[in-house]
Amino acid sequence: MDLDPDRPGAIDPRAKADRSVATLLSDLAGETIQLIRTELALLKSELQEKFSRAGQGAAALAAGGLIAFSGWLVLLAAAVLGLATVLAPWLAALIVGLVVLAIGGVLLFVGKTRLGAQALLPEHTLRSLREDEIWLRERWR
Repeated sequence: MDLDPDRPGAIDPRAKADRSVATLLSDLAGETIQLIRTELALLKSELQEKFSRAGQGAAALAAGGLIAFSGWLVLLAAAVLGLATVLAPWLAALIVGLVVLAIGGVLLFVGKTRLGAQALLPEHTLRSLREDEIWLRERWR
C-alpha cells in the first residue's frame, strides 16, 4: 500500500482520522460493493475455466467411447472370421450375432431391473423416517 498522499488513489492515514463516521460508512459500503464485484468476476472467470475443461473432458470421453466401440466392432468381425474357418461364413456371422444379442439382452434386463422405480426407493431412509414419525407421535401424546 502506497502512503504517498500526492498520488491519486493513495491512502493518507491522517485523512482517515479526520473523516466523519458517515463518510467512513459510505467508504465501507463502496469498498464492500467493489469487493463483491471483484469476487463475482473471479467466480465467473473460474467457472468459465472449469466449464471449458469439462467440455474438453466430455469431448475426450465421447471420442474414447467411439474408438472403443469401433474396436469392439473389429473384435466381433475377427470372431466371425475366426469362426468362419471352421463353419460357413454366414453361419459364423449368425452365431456371433446371436451371442452378442443375447449378452446385450441380458445386460439390458439387468439395467432395467436396477433402474426400476422400486429399486431406486431409499428403503432405509423411508423406514427411519417412519420410525421417527412414530417416535414423535408418542412424545406428543
